[in-house]
Amino acid sequence: MSVAIKHPLPKTIFENLVNTHGLHCVSMYLPMHKDGKEQNARIAQATLKQCLKEVSKDLERHEMDSQEIKNYLKPVEALISDIELWRNPSDGLAIFLDKNEMNYYTLPISFEIKTNVSDHFYLMPLLPLYHEDDEYYLLELSQDYVKLYEANKYGYQDIYIEDFAPAQLEEAVGFDFKQNMLQFRGGQNAQTTGTFHGKNPGNDDLKKELFTFFRAIDNGINKVIENKKAPLVIACADPVFGLYKEANTYPNLLENYIAGDSEFKNKTRLHQKSWKLVHPYFEKIKETKLLQYNELYHTPKTSYQISEIVPAAINGKIDTLFVENGAAEFGVFDQQTNRLIFRKKTELNNASLSDLSAVSTFLQGGKVYFLAPEEMPYPGHPMNALLRY
Repeated sequence: MSVAIKHPLPKTIFENLVNTHGLHCVSMYLPMHKDGKEQNARIAQATLKQCLKEVSKDLERHEMDSQEIKNYLKPVEALISDIELWRNPSDGLAIFLDKNEMNYYTLPISFEIKTNVSDHFYLMPLLPLYHEDDEYYLLELSQDYVKLYEANKYGYQDIYIEDFAPAQLEEAVGFDFKQNMLQFRGGQNAQTTGTFHGKNPGNDDLKKELFTFFRAIDNGINKVIENKKAPLVIACADPVFGLYKEANTYPNLLENYIAGDSEFKNKTRLHQKSWKLVHPYFEKIKETKLLQYNELYHTPKTSYQISEIVPAAINGKIDTLFVENGAAEFGVFDQQTNRLIFRKKTELNNASLSDLSAVSTFLQGGKVYFLAPEEMPYPGHPMNALLRY
């Protein structure tokens, strides 16, 4: 039975938030303070009260009277005394309120405190949730147990490959392997990973049998996995990996693997270990994009000008967007005329330009990274973009 990949905020919900427009859309972000002492001191609840005060002032500036404000913010105020919400906190809390409803999400990000009132929701702080949902594949492998999973940081899903690959060695090479396999499992160790030493002729036969088995699995994996750029992590006993690597033709097999007979491992821990192995791979993608920006700096493939980046983002032209932490530029963009008008601060009818650019880039398949000022490829500018064309 398949286990659905869990995501703390599915993209469909994010898209619904993007598509919500109307007067007085309220966005709030705050850390939830999971530490026991902080929970006892009710620091997060006190922070939410302060956020409500800030939002009240913004609504007042938008010409809403005090009674309207009080009624409007009642659903958020009710969260302060919601025992269940604070009993099992996550790292951060995101709240979205408009005239129709309030929605809130406990999420694995310790947000910087932020409030916003505009004609749309402010969503840029949510984007790091999707940095780490890059897909990869996890293969559990032994001579009598084969399982393939699609995975990301947040979960994993069993992929049915039985129609394309043998489930055990017997199916690939017949039934005359058991004694050799017992010798193999008992006689190998981490120092002889992937090798078959000794004069026993059975070792050569076993190697051929395993190679046949692994090549059949490899064929099945290549049929099942469509995204050949996604890394593949192997969980197997130490001696197995070297031989599987010889049989492998999948283009993105990870060099590191999870050692041990995975059939008997706790699946949650196995998933955690696989993410720990694959995470540096995804970090390298960011480093590669930074390097590309620097190499292409003097060409039309990069930009650090907000007036160029905003329309490029909206029109799907950005491959990778680097946003400086704390970037605060506001304005109005007219998509019909491609005209950008800067404002000194946010108002109901304008937007955070970094939020607009980041969300537009993400929704159209681009990567968005948030960096410290000194990490920006072209420092001194709130956004740097690597363009698709």
